[in-house]
Amino acid sequence: MAKVVNRMHPDFATQSYVVEAFKGVALVTRQFARNLFAKKDIVTVQYPEDRRPYTPRFRGKHRLMLRDDKSVRCVACMLCATACPANCITIVAKEIDDPTIEKAPASFDIDLLKCIYCGFCEEACPCDAIRLDSGVHAIPSFTRRDQKAGVINLLSLGGVSIASQGGEHRAHSHEGTAHGRSSGH
Repeated sequence: MAKVVNRMHPDFATQSYVVEAFKGVALVTRQFARNLFAKKDIVTVQYPEDRRPYTPRFRGKHRLMLRDDKSVRCVACMLCATACPANCITIVAKEIDDPTIEKAPASFDIDLLKCIYCGFCEEACPCDAIRLDSGVHAIPSFTRRDQKAGVINLLSLGGVSIASQGGEHRAHSHEGTAHGRSSGH
């Protein structure tokens, strides 16, 4: 069974929207005068002088970590570039003379305009070479070139990492397991 809806037929004043437009102008004028003279309900932050604190979950710009001998921890394994959903990491590998390390990055570039700061690169890195815990916000710029973070820029935010290098700690944690199952099954 259908329900009959009684519709209101607006009069000429309501239909012309003059009254509603006047109410809108009055509201804007009242709020403008309130903000101009009272300055108590202003929600705009005067950015360069006043800054809102970042949330504790804010990661910040990328940084490359160093070994104890001040060399880059990155071994150019390309896991961070593979894990990156935005494809913003570009690594060119080079061979080095150290017998304990096979490769090192000849260049390590991150396009900060493409980066979504997800942290997948940090999770994928087996060497603790890249981190997103600097707390530094990416500075806006006028050119795309200024938004490319290279090795020098990434190392300027980094420091010496005390994490164990390589995969030895991972190999010992998975002893006796094969594909996630214990050897007793």
